[in-house]
Formats: sequence, C-alpha cells, structure tokens
Amino acid sequence: MMAWFDFARSPSGASVDTLQIPLFPLNAVLFPGGVLPLKIFEQRYLDMAAGCMRENTPFGVCLIASGGETGRAAEPHMVGTLATIGNWEMEQLGILMVTAQGGRRFRIIESRTGPDNLLVAAVEMLADVLPAALPPERQRLLPLLRRVVKDLGSERIPEPHRYDDAEWVGYRITEVLPIQNLAKQKLLELEDPLARLEILEKFLDQRHLLG
Repeated sequence: MMAWFDFARSPSGASVDTLQIPLFPLNAVLFPGGVLPLKIFEQRYLDMAAGCMRENTPFGVCLIASGGETGRAAEPHMVGTLATIGNWEMEQLGILMVTAQGGRRFRIIESRTGPDNLLVAAVEMLADVLPAALPPERQRLLPLLRRVVKDLGSERIPEPHRYDDAEWVGYRITEVLPIQNLAKQKLLELEDPLARLEILEKFLDQRHLLG
C-alpha cells in the first residue's frame, strides 16, 4: 500500500503535508463539506473505491480540463478536493453507487497514469482558511440559501448548517448554482471566502434572485 501522508518543504522552507492519492476526474466540482453522488462502473474506479473503503483512505475529485470521464485518463485541473466514501450500495452487479464527502482542497504536484488508466498523484494539501464570520452586508444571501437547504434536505446538504461561516455559505451556494463547472472551479480555487461571497452576491443580484 502506498504511503498516504508525507512531509515536504515549500520553497520558503516551511513544511507542507503531501499525499499520494488516486484521482477521479469528473465533469463536476466537489467542495469541502459537500457531498457528490457517484455512479461507478469502470473497473479502475471500482477497484479504487474498494481499496479506499478497505484501507479507509481518500481519493481526489478534480474537474476535467480535457478528456472524458470514461476511457483514457483525462487531464484534470490542478486544484481538487479530497473525498471519502460515505454511503454506498451495489444493487446491480458491477455498478457501485456511492456518496463522496468533500474534505480539504489540494493542488496536484505531479501525476502518473497506471496500466489500468487510473491517475495517481502526489498532491499538496492547501492550507485551511481561517474561520471568517459572515459579514452583516452579506446576510441577504441567507434567505435564498435557507430555502435551498430546506428543498434539498440534509442528505444533500449535511448538517451542521453553519450559516454564520462565510466559507461554508459560499461553498454551499456555489455548488447548487446553475453555472458552468469552470466557474465553480474558479470559485473553489479562490482563497478568500469573503471575496467569494462578494462575487456570488453580484451574480445573484444581476439575476434578481435576492430579496
């Protein structure tokens, strides 16, 4: 089994934690704290999921930059999200239904393609953003988000619902917006949760979706 966690040095000399993980490139963006239902049927990903469940290890979800979800290994965007498998079931032989739960963000350092076309990468874990309270001027985002949470339920947006957390509010709004995946990817990569909220508010205001 590969060594999952390791420590390296950044150019400044500070230690950073790195991880060796299999990658699952998708036409979807997984956000920290989010959930993503997956239908797995290719053998490489069935084997990956089985190994992750057996060893209690994560895999990486990345938006596809070029290529497809099936066949040859796709080229992923460099920033993705760690995923662990929550609920799973196999009602039909060879088709695994799982719920991927989003963890920390990472940046790919290098990757290689195995003989089974499974991407494996060395990734650098991105630093956790310091908690930031939802600013008073962004409170007008909450009625919309509360309606979305009520409609989708806790299975789609798990508790705890941290309406006072700027990062959580921004991620939850972004993941449900009907916008292109590339736009979601840019918002995932954004380091400043307050800047993310400002972008979201302007977008929603332009479409008259806020009260």
